Amino acid sequence: MRQIRLLAATGTAVAALALTACGSGTGTEDEGASRSTATADTPASKTSKGSTEGSTGGTGGRTANGTPVAGTHTPRTHTPDARPSTAPTRSGGSTRTGNSVVLCNGTNTTVTAQPLNRPLNHMLITVKNTSGKRCELPYYPVLRFDQMQWVPQADEETQPQAVVSLAPGESGYAGVLLSAADGSGTGGMTAHKLTVAFQGFTPNSSGGPSATPALPAKGVYYDSALKVTYWQQDLDAISSW
Repeated sequence: MRQIRLLAATGTAVAALALTACGSGTGTEDEGASRSTATADTPASKTSKGSTEGSTGGTGGRTANGTPVAGTHTPRTHTPDARPSTAPTRSGGSTRTGNSVVLCNGTNTTVTAQPLNRPLNHMLITVKNTSGKRCELPYYPVLRFDQMQWVPQADEETQPQAVVSLAPGESGYAGVLLSAADGSGTGGMTAHKLTVAFQGFTPNSSGGPSATPALPAKGVYYDSALKVTYWQQDLDAISSW
């Protein structure tokens, strides 16, 4: 009888110990210990992954100390696509690059203005390169007689295919229609001074100092029909204009 009581007491104590262990969390600790075999991502393991991805991805993987991983691809250097030049075409097939081309203006040329008998009411402007370098004449001359307050326009049909380029000693030309042959022009007057301005490589920009070619002593008559041609490489291009 005493043995039966002793066994019953022992069973009760074991059951109480099991309940106490569950309540104190020792059971969860055992379960956690069983899961500890899974490998967590550590900084070293992440570095190893990055190195592997770098070597297979072709972007140049590196180890934790910054040393390139052997066998990785070197990143390609980006080279801009070659694009056609937007510079205006020059005579002789040359193009303007940077500031290597000199503009023709009043400092490196001599300019003359010669009234013509034929065609009637016309004048010829000649620009001769007196420097030791090639110079260019973009667009058309900007003319001003005396103190006139308007700018004669250019005949667009005379625009050449290439910018006029003058070697040392060569000349370029522009024609001027002074007045309407049929008398339809208005505001006619006689001028005694002419200023020839030069344009740069963009329309209406300054090409440098102007020139003031001499006019006949009696002056030059002009009216509202006044207009000019683009600069020409050859005199024949405007001989019948």
